[in-house]
Amino acid sequence: MTKTNHLALSTLTQDDILFVCQIFKYSISDAFEKEGLGHLHDDIQKEIEDKKQLALTSLDPTNSDTYFLIAKLNEAVVGTISFGPCGEAIQSCTENQLDDVGELGSIYVLPSCQGQGVGSNLIKGMLTYLKKQGIDQFCLDSGYKRAQTRWLRKFGEPYKVVKDYWGPDSDHMVWLCKVSDYID
Repeated sequence: MTKTNHLALSTLTQDDILFVCQIFKYSISDAFEKEGLGHLHDDIQKEIEDKKQLALTSLDPTNSDTYFLIAKLNEAVVGTISFGPCGEAIQSCTENQLDDVGELGSIYVLPSCQGQGVGSNLIKGMLTYLKKQGIDQFCLDSGYKRAQTRWLRKFGEPYKVVKDYWGPDSDHMVWLCKVSDYID
């Protein structure tokens, strides 16, 4: 008998928060490592802690305007995505031009589950949610070269590229997209 994988998307709940924090730990550490930045331990920890805090705060919608979706593969949490106000990197890279456009962020998938469509399903699920909310645009950004390659394929040319933002040959890219371009 063959076991089929079942992927389900749902809103982040208190019951899932520890698993989401583990995703941040493993995915962010893996991303830094694969970018050749594994030695930046303080930066890795800060990124993990910032994402954990964002997720924890989102559990109380009266104090947060960030919404998280999670992906569960066979009941195990394997990925996250969020939508909320633009972060500092987008604000500084665009000179605050996109401050009124929400950001698709915190797209992380466990390294062992990457390349299986989890991230694509999370994006599609979030864009469906945005459409239902009447939101017609979103932006996203990345300084990770591996993610930039994926986003170039999926979202096309960036709205803005800031050369050497993270240091020599480490650009930061920002995309501005229409929801209707990516879902029916």
